[in-house]
Amino acid sequence: MNEPIATARLVRRLLLVVVGMFAFGFLLVPIYDVMCQAFGINGKTAGAYQGTQTTDEGRQVRVQFLATNAAGMVWEFQPVADQLEVNPGASREMRFVAFNPTDKPMTAQAIPSVSPSRAAAYFHKTECFCFTQQVLQPGERIEMPVRFIVDRDLPTDVRHLTLAYTLFDITSRQPPVAALAPAAAKESLQ
Repeated sequence: MNEPIATARLVRRLLLVVVGMFAFGFLLVPIYDVMCQAFGINGKTAGAYQGTQTTDEGRQVRVQFLATNAAGMVWEFQPVADQLEVNPGASREMRFVAFNPTDKPMTAQAIPSVSPSRAAAYFHKTECFCFTQQVLQPGERIEMPVRFIVDRDLPTDVRHLTLAYTLFDITSRQPPVAALAPAAAKESLQ
């Protein structure tokens, strides 16, 4: 008689573990964001900027640009210049160059980061290649713009920002547009 009771307890405990694991997985992203903010790591940019500002002509901030490839990404990827001097409030642009040296179409996604992380909230992108996936054909080279504004409210002791991009190969997750086009054309002919 104790065996059915023990089995029922075990099933209840296992269900609680499953519910706890699901809740933890669901809360993982918000927990990660809070931890990053609390410890000042993973300087996410403030995102797309919609407002307008006047330019602070009396102040300059150096913005350095870095480009790296994630493991397994074979593209050549770099900014056209290493850095810019910008006046807070002014809209500026930097271009990054990507080249696909392979013999097949590839899809990539760039993930940005700003350091120091406390300055990330003051770095606003108005246009960025990181907002969309990039598809390059074999041997194709493109220039990709990022337009940005360093907010006038950036703390005055911050004189240097670094905008870094890591480029990831997501071809296996997202078929290249070139591979989809012939299949779509065949379907429309039928």
